[in-house]
Amino acid sequence: MTTPEIGELAPDFTLPGITMVDGQPAKTHFTLSERRGHPVVLAFYPADNSPGCTAQLCSYEDEMDAFRELGAEIWGISRQNAGSHEKFARTKRLGFPLLSDEKGDVVQAYGVGLMGIGVRRSIFIIDAEGKLAWKHVALLGMTFQTAKTLQRELVKL
Repeated sequence: MTTPEIGELAPDFTLPGITMVDGQPAKTHFTLSERRGHPVVLAFYPADNSPGCTAQLCSYEDEMDAFRELGAEIWGISRQNAGSHEKFARTKRLGFPLLSDEKGDVVQAYGVGLMGIGVRRSIFIIDAEGKLAWKHVALLGMTFQTAKTLQRELVKL
């Protein structure tokens, strides 16, 4: 399974997702190509409420104002369903979208599937034109790319 290359048009997709707005779940579908005009950070993560994923996504939430100042959105993507995402977002007070790739089609398109785990902890920064500008695909482990690292890459766009 290979990942898209830097400079290539990012694989488009539409996935159902949930965003907590004023403490209430807003469910909608998210289509990557509809977000052209500003960068999108795709944060693939193994599981809701796991220690590493919680630390990662909460650290991004803590830096959300800085991401907004850079004109960027963050989308969390995992194989869990909307109910799991809602519970996770509600308890951890996450305000960015969590998308459900239950079939694994998007995970496969981005080459981040891992037998036994489901999803490799991976980040893809998609530029305003829809091209892949930066990526990091972890082999294993709980280490994740920090918000500051992502912000440094976004500034370069």
